[in-house]
This record gives sequence, C-alpha cells and structure tokens, in this order.
Amino acid sequence: MRPPRRLRFSRAGWFFSGGSVLLGVAAIGTGNNLLFLMLGGMLGFITLSGWLSEQMLRRLEVRRRVARATAGAPSRITYEVRNGNRRLPAFSVEAGEARSEARGWIPVIDPAESGTARAETVWETRGVYPLKTVTLSTSFPFGLFVKERDFDVPGEVIVWPKTDRPVREPRLAGERVRNAGEAFAGSAGARGEYRGLRPYRPGDDPRDVHWKTTARVGHPVMREYERDRSRALWLCLDLRAEEGEMAEVAVEIAAGLAAAAVRRGDAFGLATQDGRVRPGAGGAQLERVLDALARARFRADAPRLEPPVPPAECVLVAAGAPGAGWGDVLTAAAGGR
Repeated sequence: MRPPRRLRFSRAGWFFSGGSVLLGVAAIGTGNNLLFLMLGGMLGFITLSGWLSEQMLRRLEVRRRVARATAGAPSRITYEVRNGNRRLPAFSVEAGEARSEARGWIPVIDPAESGTARAETVWETRGVYPLKTVTLSTSFPFGLFVKERDFDVPGEVIVWPKTDRPVREPRLAGERVRNAGEAFAGSAGARGEYRGLRPYRPGDDPRDVHWKTTARVGHPVMREYERDRSRALWLCLDLRAEEGEMAEVAVEIAAGLAAAAVRRGDAFGLATQDGRVRPGAGGAQLERVLDALARARFRADAPRLEPPVPPAECVLVAAGAPGAGWGDVLTAAAGGR
C-alpha cells in the first residue's frame, strides 16, 4: 500500500517552502516585480530539486547481502546499488530497510557502475527475521527534500543466540561427558585413528594442518582421523516451555556448551523436538548448531524429547523442570551452573 516514491521535507525544505509561500503572498499583494522575480527563482529551485532527485533514483537497482548476526551485538547489512543510467552519476544515495532508521550512505555512483552501502543494526533477540523491502533515498541536490523509492527484495536474517554465557562443563559421575553419538568417519575435529591427508575444508581444526605437505603443494592440507565414538557430545534442548526469558536463557546455555566444545576440540551434536544436528567439530559445526538454535521454537504442547542415544549419555538443557535419567542436566533456573 506504500507509493513507489515518497517525498519528505527536511528542516531546510520546510523553511524554504514556507518562505516561498510568504513571498508569493507578498508579491500578489503588492504587485512588486522584484518579489515576483524572487518567487520565480525559489520555485525554480524547488522544481529543479524534484527533477534531479528523480533522476538519481529512477535507474537504480539494489541487492542485499546479509551476514548472520548475534543477538545484542551490532551487525551489518550490505547493499549493492547499481546505477543503470549510462550518462548521469547518482549522488548521495542512502540504503536501508523500510521502516528502519539504520542507513548506509554512498556519496556517488558513477554511470553504469555499482556502489556499496553498509547499514549497522542490532537485533535484540535470536530468531529468524524476514526482510522484505529496501528503501533507497537521496537529498540531492540542495537538501531541501528527501525522495525515497522502495524495492521489493525478499530475504531473511538469522540471528544467533549469545555464546558467552558462563556455563559449567558437563559431567557424568564427576567426569566430563564424552558421550556416544553418530560417528563421522574422516570429519575434522576430535582425533581418533589416523587415516591420511585431504584438502582443507572450512571449519577444520588448525591443529590438524600437515605443514610439510602444505608447504610443498602450496595450499592447506589436513590430517584426517577416524571419529572416536566415545568423543561425541550430544546436547539435548527441551522445547517444552512457554516462550520467555527462561526459554532464551536455556538457548544461550546450549549455545555456550557448543562454543565450549569447539574450544576444547570436541565433537558434539544437537537434538531438539524440531530436529537434529549430527555430530561434528570445529567452527562449521558450531554455525550449524547456532542456526538450529536460532530457529528453535518453544511451546508448551511440544512432544516429548527423544534423544538419538540413551538419555544417560546425553546432556539435557531445559527451561523448566527436567525429567530423570539424563547423564547431566543444566537448567535455565540455575543459569547453566
């Protein structure tokens, strides 16, 4: 229901337009030719401003690039704006989401070239936020008015939960849990029996780099190990709770446990009522788990959580009262302690 183009007055524009009205009244009332001449000049400025701002926006195209964000931390949305006009550059272009105050600015976009604007925003809570409309605006040439144009650019941003919440290390009978799980033969991370060498993949542990071979071939080469079944840690997040502060604390506890497992070099997986993330290790595995946690939806009528291995071999994270039989339990009420 929004018009494709909108015009907003700046503070200077209000004063200038108001002065034009007063000058017009005075010119008509007195019949003074000098006042009519001044009025014509001011109206010409307004007309020229509207025409030039329209030329700045009419041939622009925009694309959005969204990086994953973390709740409560500043994140950037990047806009690539292309000027389809082959003769006129576009000056002073701002880009941002519709109905958002966050804007990125491009001073000039040459004809048939592209420019990049970056808008910084903060998402307070984790989740998946849909993005629909990008607004481009310009106050060129005189700053009297701001002309805006909307572009339909569907997308979404995934906001991860915080991973810096202090949590204790999981234990079973006083020892750190190294739980049974699905084996990933040859995946990087926790070490088992040596298998051989392979090219680097994102998320690999830097400690597994085979430096002699890397120096010889000119690109990273990694040692590959068989996954030891006894080293996969299963994190089970129970979604049977109402949405609220305790639910978000439980998600942050699970995220903190996953981040701690990465720092230790352990393999880990995640199970919720919504799905599972199979065991793995390294930064890429942490991203997969954080994606799943961002999408986790708490509800009181969720089914019972069925872990992929016996509950006694899992770590349960719960927002409410946990059941019995789990290897270790961390609750939101205890703050992960």
